[in-house]
Amino acid sequence: MGHFARYIGIDYSGAGLPDQGLLGLRVFEAYPDERPVERRPKRSIHPHWSRRTLAYWLTEILLEGPPALVGIDHGFSFPMAYLESYSLEDGWDQALDDFVKVWPCHLEGVSVESQRSQNARVGSPRWRRQTEIVAGAKSIFHFDVPGSVAKSTHAGLPWLHHLRRSFGTRIHFWPMDGFEVPEGGSVLIEAYPSLWKGVQGEIDGTPDQKDAYAISRMLETLDRTGGLKALWGPPQDLWIRNLALKEGWIFGVPFS
Repeated sequence: MGHFARYIGIDYSGAGLPDQGLLGLRVFEAYPDERPVERRPKRSIHPHWSRRTLAYWLTEILLEGPPALVGIDHGFSFPMAYLESYSLEDGWDQALDDFVKVWPCHLEGVSVESQRSQNARVGSPRWRRQTEIVAGAKSIFHFDVPGSVAKSTHAGLPWLHHLRRSFGTRIHFWPMDGFEVPEGGSVLIEAYPSLWKGVQGEIDGTPDQKDAYAISRMLETLDRTGGLKALWGPPQDLWIRNLALKEGWIFGVPFS
């Protein structure tokens, strides 16, 4: 029997404004022993999710529903070079609070692009988290290149901050809240669909749909087959362990 009752995969988008329905923002959800199905926003004038409607929906289901495992494909934290440059080494909550002040991309009418043109707080694309180095992924500060998650990360972190303020540690943000996942609670992880390309071909759809499907599908499969436990960690290397607690870690990337 699995640990969770539902598995949500989110292919994120940093395009447009926070209240704009986005074609590239896709959500798939699975229940135990079932294939994922796409979820669309309810009570919305848009046929597609906006970042705000998605955040409010997640708040609702995490508050009222059974334990969920949610995978989102953007960065959850920052490279140590960034944290050290701005004296943010005390913890993830401090870094999130600071980021929302300087990148308020959750506010009405504020886009990532508008902030880029006027924001002095821009990290270097040379700054990569250890998990990105191991995975061969691009820096969360590497804009305007294929495969970049920079815009998604900058647009999405304020909504992680919203969830954090709504739930505190009642929702476990892995691994910043620790590698050990509590029983009976919901967990949010940073996902990387490229790790699970083998299941993306199971459905017809856009690349964004295939990525969201793959996240949901693999989380359900790993829980059903007992594969989650080996991926939670903690890493044996103490340096990696301490680094991941601050920088975050892409779920499923080896701790090496």
